[in-house]
Amino acid sequence: MSERIGIIGGGIVGIALARALVRRGLGEVTVFEKEGRLAAHQTGHNSGVVHAGLYYKPGSLKAQLCVAGRDAIRDFCQEKGLPYREVGKLVVAVDESELAALADIEQRARANGVPDLVRIDDAAHLRSLEPHVAGVAAVHSPHTAVVDYAAITDAMADDVRAAGGAILLGEEVVAMQLEGAAVRVRTQLSEHVFDRVIACAGLHSDVVARLVGADPSPKILPFRGEYWSLNPDRNGLVTGMIYPVPDPRFPFLGVHFTRGVYDDIHVGPNAVPALAREGYRWLTVSPKDTWDSLRWPGAGALAKQHWRMGVDEISGSLLKPLYYRKARRFIPELRMSDLTAKTAAGVRAQAWGRDGALLDDFDVDQVGPVTLLRNAPSPAATSSMAIADYVIDRYVYAQA
Repeated sequence: MSERIGIIGGGIVGIALARALVRRGLGEVTVFEKEGRLAAHQTGHNSGVVHAGLYYKPGSLKAQLCVAGRDAIRDFCQEKGLPYREVGKLVVAVDESELAALADIEQRARANGVPDLVRIDDAAHLRSLEPHVAGVAAVHSPHTAVVDYAAITDAMADDVRAAGGAILLGEEVVAMQLEGAAVRVRTQLSEHVFDRVIACAGLHSDVVARLVGADPSPKILPFRGEYWSLNPDRNGLVTGMIYPVPDPRFPFLGVHFTRGVYDDIHVGPNAVPALAREGYRWLTVSPKDTWDSLRWPGAGALAKQHWRMGVDEISGSLLKPLYYRKARRFIPELRMSDLTAKTAAGVRAQAWGRDGALLDDFDVDQVGPVTLLRNAPSPAATSSMAIADYVIDRYVYAQA
């Protein structure tokens, strides 16, 4: 079988799909990326963590595809000689009020087959792993790793090109039209006809979905995650990764410490509503994007339910002492001066429904020959190769 296949989006998921398709010999693949480089948004603005599967509801797509994806990412890095460092992760309960939620994380992690997971209830054991951490208990995932997802995306893209696939940079898809069993795709520079199209448009996934008349729901609500850099002279405060016990009401993990693949340590992210789909700074404002969010049917319900969290996150974004206070809970020796500068933030494409509920799992939609990834936030980078296989087998060629 050989078809003309278009892919919208040059992040890690879109490129993983292109690579899987050409490796299977399923068609002539063309990738459209509106930016002048790959991995320009979510892929290139995250913490670089290869998640082991601690948080996700057993049986969910996130759980299944994260577990499969982490091994695929590890093997790919080994094959290509890319950095892959198992620095390990501690999820720390600072006090006894967090023990029940920590136990839930442990239960989920074991159900998801997180390898060599250890429950720690001894302060000496805790400090043997992270000498400067404060807490009453933790779970330790020793094989949680860090990578360079932009480098991985570029290496995958090399495989796509070597197999004859085309990657068109600087071409934003502005229109799609169904023509019988085919799809006509138009960018600002060119026009193409495909037998199938797969959209992995991230922050613009709902916009692309509307081009083919898909349901407007779920809509993308952009959340900016801001990081502070740790003073390199104080890197000894953190050995690997130190995470809080996440609030189960929100699809965010909370401010944490991560030693990156190149030994830089960053603190964050928070989660503040962005005022533009690509709103990496407070001063980046799109009146259209903001108005679209405010008039969404679920806006009132979301604000009513989570306004306290919103105020807390926004306050921490604007006031460094409040951000510092969250981080210092885990490392009492941390000084505010140790947080030296805000690094480039990331924007998470979080899908939400008409009822105001934030979607917790990956979500895929189908309109004729067009497959739409409607919600693919973290751990999508970890899961990217597994997502590619899942979408191809379940949606693109389910009847093949």
